Order: sequence, then structure tokens, then C-alpha cells
Amino acid sequence: MKTDEINKVVDEMSLSENIELADIPDIELYMEQVTGFIDDRLKNLKRDSSEKTLTKTMINNYTKLGILMPPKNKKYSKDHMILMLLVYYLKQVLSLDDIKALIAPILNDMSTTEDDVIPLEDIYSIFLELKSLEFEDFKQDIEEKYNVIRAKTNEVSQEEADIKEKAELFLTVIMLIAKAHANKRLAEKIIDKFFK
Repeated sequence: MKTDEINKVVDEMSLSENIELADIPDIELYMEQVTGFIDDRLKNLKRDSSEKTLTKTMINNYTKLGILMPPKNKKYSKDHMILMLLVYYLKQVLSLDDIKALIAPILNDMSTTEDDVIPLEDIYSIFLELKSLEFEDFKQDIEEKYNVIRAKTNEVSQEEADIKEKAELFLTVIMLIAKAHANKRLAEKIIDKFFK
């Protein structure tokens, strides 16, 4: 497999697509509107079409766990939506207990957002900026590591080209898992040491 084919797969992941602050409705929405909006806007991140991005049950659980402020008159504000989006990304790696520990000191009192240490909109804007920077670094890192993998498997004969390609892809997956594991462990250690 060529490096440009790996780059194409990386681009297909839609990691650079974001729900910008300006895209989030600044009016209060009912739960069905919230789930519909987020599900529609994050549909490119789904592994398959049957996967649900956000459900009513998830929202209710986040509220019960104290990760999300209770709705006002069954309606969710822009702050609710921002927090749900952040939880969506955090949940890909962290447990709900870790997410609660991480969010609690930043949001202080979950019943209001007026006394937040850093305003939720600022946190979300910084998150989007860091996410974009990480994606650019990610693309470059994958390309460099894939080239190293290809160089290490170069000695396989031409007759075994199909096996060589599978070996390169296998090693690429193993490298990605190792990197994801290291990142996850570091995030957990930071939460354990400074947030619990």
C-alpha cells in the first residue's frame, strides 16, 4: 500500500470536521432536537450507520452522574450542548467516572455556569483549536511511521506482495494501538493524580 493511500484513509476519518460554536443553536432545545442535531452533525464519525452518537438514555445518565447540568423545563441550552459534545469526545477514551472527575473542578457547581473557572464556550473553542493541531500532527506522524514500517518490510519478495501489504497494515494497526494506549494511560494518570 502506498503512503498516499494511507493519507486518503486518514482524510476519510473526518477528524478535521467540527461543530463550531457558531453552529450550536443559541436557543433552548428539547431532548429530541438535541439528539437529532448532534447525531446529524457527528454522523461522519460513526463507524457504521447503526451506531448512535447520543441517545436520551445517555443524556439522562450524564445528568444523574453529575456530568451534565439538569435541563430547565425539559430544555437544553447551548452550554448543555457544548458539554454533551465534550463528553462525546472524552467518552471515546475515558470512563464516565474519569470524565466526572475531570469536569467537576472546572465547572464547580453543575447547576449553573456563571461561576465556572473557565467559561464553557472558551473551553470548547480551545478544544477545537487543539483538536485541529493534533490532527495535523497525527497525519504527519502516521505518514512518517508508515514509511518506517514499509522500509522494515521491504525485504519481502515481490511474489509475496499481498502478504507484505497485510503485514504493513497489521504493523500500522499495532503502532496505532500502542500510541492510543500510551495516550490513554497518560490521561488516566493525570486524572488520578490531579483530579481525584
